[in-house]
Amino acid sequence: MNQLHPAARIGAVHLTVSDLSRSVAFYGEHVGFIEAWRRDDTAGLAAGDRVLLVLHGSPDAPRPPHTTGLYHFAILVPSRLDLARSLRHFADMGTRMQGFSDHAVSEALYLADPDGNGIEVYRDRPRDEWRRVNGQIQMTLDPLDVESLLRDADEETQKADGPAWKGLVPGTTMGHMHLRVSFVEDSEEFYRDVLGLDLILRYAESASFLSAGGYHHHIAVNVWGGVGAPRPPEGAIGLRHFEILLPDAAAVDDVARRITAAGIAADITSGRVAVRDPSGNAIVISVQP
Repeated sequence: MNQLHPAARIGAVHLTVSDLSRSVAFYGEHVGFIEAWRRDDTAGLAAGDRVLLVLHGSPDAPRPPHTTGLYHFAILVPSRLDLARSLRHFADMGTRMQGFSDHAVSEALYLADPDGNGIEVYRDRPRDEWRRVNGQIQMTLDPLDVESLLRDADEETQKADGPAWKGLVPGTTMGHMHLRVSFVEDSEEFYRDVLGLDLILRYAESASFLSAGGYHHHIAVNVWGGVGAPRPPEGAIGLRHFEILLPDAAAVDDVARRITAAGIAADITSGRVAVRDPSGNAIVISVQP
């Protein structure tokens, strides 16, 4: 099997942050996560009963600019109304936003945490509404109808018995990862030919979008921060690793075989593979719990 299992999904994202308590407060108060656990300098943040974000506090962590690493992680909420609730909450909290986009397949809000780690909160349109040309999914960078979303949130608030905002609801998942890389070409080859994702879209030779199971993208890579960007030093603020979850050990073994055949260094154990892409972004591939 040369393709990644179609049921693959993104699991928890692990980040290094400079002030753990500050970050836990931000992700709870602004984004809507629940603190599921805290152990020493690490905290797990959940939506419902699923931990989607793990924060590792490191007050002395360096913060180098113009390196590979996280562009943003993307929190997928179950419905447009859930996205509208998030937008209204961001407005009420005075959350500093970085952008609002309609990608045709999805509607998205963009912001950053106190350390500058990029965050997307988005909802998908139904797959039968995705536009295709010659079988290829078409994504856009159009303005988001912010007024419509706020109107929906406000109408619900008027009807509801209490505030509409209840944080990130059960059913929220980690939808995709968008990464800064040194070169699009070798990153695309790694995610397509080694991990087995399908190439969905290449954007102006500066970004690629890849997925499993016909999704618009689980992984995106870009060189918008500079072609040939270096890796950050070990322990820097930002991405430590992210998880790709597969349905069974056989699917993990398929990936492990391709990684071994490609001569790529990896830590391979039963049902788990830890590997880095060509730009040093760390990935743990394992069986979903």
